[in-house]
Amino acid sequence: MFTKLLLLFIGIPFLEMMILIKLGEVMGFASTLLLIIGTGVLGAAAAKAQGMRAWLSLQAELNQGRMPGDQMLDALLIFTAGLLLITPGLLTDLFGFFLLIPLARSWIKDWMRRKIEKAMSGQGPGQGANGIRVFIE
Repeated sequence: MFTKLLLLFIGIPFLEMMILIKLGEVMGFASTLLLIIGTGVLGAAAAKAQGMRAWLSLQAELNQGRMPGDQMLDALLIFTAGLLLITPGLLTDLFGFFLLIPLARSWIKDWMRRKIEKAMSGQGPGQGANGIRVFIE
């Protein structure tokens, strides 16, 4: 787990910085800066629009007395996309835009459901014999 976090918080920003430096060499500083700002603004607007749709869908499910599981996962993924899109960098922008594609979100939601079901059934990593979560690795 520590290695994954290390890669996430050190490796990705380092890679993003390398890409931005190379892009700045090829396109120039001003063009690179405009690209970063443009993808951030465009991405934030797209995330806001999709987030509002997800919020309305979630409210509709609640008003009908149903548990909005699918809509909650959609909202979580759209929120994550928004965070990634306002973070400077091309890799985070690409993944953020990827999360805004409904088909891509569907694939990720299916993967998340399988992980959640596996963890709840007591078969996931770190599970004790009786399904109680064990935090010692």
